[in-house]
Amino acid sequence: MKFMKLGSKPDAFQTDGGDSRYVLSDLPSDIVIHADEARFYLHKFPLLSKSSLLQRMIIEASQNGSDEVVVRDIPGGVKTFEICAKFCYGMVVTLNAYNVVAARCAAEYLGMTEDVEKSNLIFKIEVFLNSGIFRSWKDSIIALQTTDALLPWSEELKLVGRCIDSIATKATVNPANVMWSYTYNRKSASSDEIVEARKSSQAVPKDWWIEDLCELDVDLYRRVMVAIKSRGRIPSDAIVEALKAYAARWLPDCCDTLVDNVYATSYKHLLETIVWLLPSDKGTSGSSCRFFLKLLKVTVLIGAGDLLKEELMDRIVMHLHKASVSDLLIPSQPPAQTIYDVQLVQTLINRYMRRAGVAEDGIFLNNLDQEMFETNVDDESLLALSKLVDRYLAEVASDPNLSVSSFVGLATSVPESARLTHDGLYTAIDIFLKLHPSLPKLEKRKISSLMDVRKLSKEACIHAAQNDRLPLRVVVQVLFFEQLRSAGATAAGAAANGGVAARRIAARMEDDDDEDWKERRALPEPPTPGALKKQFGSLKLPAGADQDGDARLLARSGAAANQSSRLSLSSRSRRIFDKLWAGGGVGKLPGEAAAVGAGKGSDTSGSSQSPRSSAKPLGSKSSSSSSRNRRYSVS
Repeated sequence: MKFMKLGSKPDAFQTDGGDSRYVLSDLPSDIVIHADEARFYLHKFPLLSKSSLLQRMIIEASQNGSDEVVVRDIPGGVKTFEICAKFCYGMVVTLNAYNVVAARCAAEYLGMTEDVEKSNLIFKIEVFLNSGIFRSWKDSIIALQTTDALLPWSEELKLVGRCIDSIATKATVNPANVMWSYTYNRKSASSDEIVEARKSSQAVPKDWWIEDLCELDVDLYRRVMVAIKSRGRIPSDAIVEALKAYAARWLPDCCDTLVDNVYATSYKHLLETIVWLLPSDKGTSGSSCRFFLKLLKVTVLIGAGDLLKEELMDRIVMHLHKASVSDLLIPSQPPAQTIYDVQLVQTLINRYMRRAGVAEDGIFLNNLDQEMFETNVDDESLLALSKLVDRYLAEVASDPNLSVSSFVGLATSVPESARLTHDGLYTAIDIFLKLHPSLPKLEKRKISSLMDVRKLSKEACIHAAQNDRLPLRVVVQVLFFEQLRSAGATAAGAAANGGVAARRIAARMEDDDDEDWKERRALPEPPTPGALKKQFGSLKLPAGADQDGDARLLARSGAAANQSSRLSLSSRSRRIFDKLWAGGGVGKLPGEAAAVGAGKGSDTSGSSQSPRSSAKPLGSKSSSSSSRNRRYSVS
């Protein structure tokens, strides 16, 4: 820190322990000066030779027969007046960055100019400012901080502007020319570090100036940043990094502090300043999505207004896929009933998709906006966003007040093509069903139909097959597709041969299904269990010797596949799947009736016994006909 010593005489000012100050001298004091709450017992001659104001006031007091003078509202108060008084006596005075601005304002107030005496206090202070303070990075910042308490004098004397100009000039200099000390605790530094004057072997980082400016008051910080931006030498990303550091310094992480009415006004002013200082180019700050989401969270908590909210949302949607789940957990405000502001996140996702020109079914929205979209959103970004949405769903699914419509809206806000796997979506669905056990059956079906069981991993399929919270219809779908995946090459070939017949049977049975279920399902379904039974029962060949051999081969292949798959399924799942395989029986010749069982064999969810493949057929043709028309109810 730079400093300047004025005067040569020893300090002879004393105090009586109260508000009175006097000078140790052989001569008695002949003037009493009241400066604010203090009384100074001084001598007229030293004061008359330095200050034009005191000259005038002392002469007026003498003419009135008084030896007391009142000096009101002196800049800097009692301490600064004492500095000026000591200078008048020629005593040693030390000026530094902390008191030089106050001394300059007080000297101007007292009229300590060159007209009164050569090399007066104002002259000496100006020399020190230009040769010391304004040449030092840290001293310029300290001096600027002191100007706030000296308004309007510091502003009228242009001390604020001179400090700002000094700081902005140094902040925009080529880092190779930085020869002064600075504070740097970002990235590689583990703690606050004072970097001394740079040596030739040390490289100065481009953001070396950011940390020291974080100590400024918000209004002074705004003026400094405006001056830095106006020079056009600092890129937009560096400006955003500086704002991030300042927000981290002054915005609390605790939500309870943000909602405190005592600080709400100051936080609102701080937030408005930071948003106002953001670069106008909204697309250059892809790495700052988390920072913008933090500002958005503060905006919501303190109720800063819709203009700030919209400005931040426009910046966030450009790079929403780079956010994290914790960034999106924004507490909701009344009258919302949910813990987190799900509707706000839904709006962000919708805007992201709209800017990307993508609808839920993957088509472009050009015709809706009557303009062509040009987007840089690639497939990787959409995949990242889908994973983010699934993780966010899993986080908010535990909210007991989250509605089914909100859950479905979030899940379907991402195009189907953006989800390569549905494991994350299944996790969210499972949590939602677990925390909402009283959901009606139709809503459980609606939630479960969001996932495509064909996109589940093997581990997720095993978990889903044993999940009692899922509707039985979904469990059967999981079993079916997992069976096809694990059956092996022979079973897969057999299932492919019977695919056409299975689709025909499924189409006929679809007309008999619950109409309400048909309206609510979101994904194409595999054949129903009844259709599956008829599918395997219809795998028959024309009459002949080869027919019996192929039928036996098919039965053996299916039995072997069933045997291997049952090892990884729960008892409930094995019972269901045993019924499906057992219902197929052994292929019959055309015109013969296939036995499918009757009575309690149609209850797939309540029976504890698995029907065997050796069930005896009924003898009556009419009974056989009605048996073919009967289907298994599994929903």
